[in-house]
Amino acid sequence: MLREWATVIDWQQGIATLRCEQQAGCSSCQSKASCGTRVLNKLGPQVIHDLQIPVEQPLSPGQRVELGIPESGVLLSALLVYMVPLLGILLCSGLFYYGLGSDIAAIIGAIVGGVSGFVIARFYAAKFATNASVHPIILQIGIPSVSQTGN
Repeated sequence: MLREWATVIDWQQGIATLRCEQQAGCSSCQSKASCGTRVLNKLGPQVIHDLQIPVEQPLSPGQRVELGIPESGVLLSALLVYMVPLLGILLCSGLFYYGLGSDIAAIIGAIVGGVSGFVIARFYAAKFATNASVHPIILQIGIPSVSQTGN
């Protein structure tokens, strides 16, 4: 199970809106001063994901929760997003090259296969969206923070 902490933004009628912030995976490395990946991560925008997850327990804004998603769901998504278009590119470019015998035909076949692969991946992604193994679940709920007003 992959785990990530999120912050509660809102809770209404059993639906919690959570915010997850993507963090660079190499922030504690010994060579972070000269790391190209770290520099590229700092240049790009900070990615924030808002999720809506059903939870019966009332949550307060600012509260932290730990989310989990099964590895099988992540692997299935990665396979769908990366492998289906790649297989489409390879298969169609090979078939076009074999059938028409030119490099231009192979390039056109690669384009047709890539687009077809993305369309197929999008179709199956919509079908897998109802599968429980690709949805995050709340593993644990942190204690709400206590705000101190006026000393």
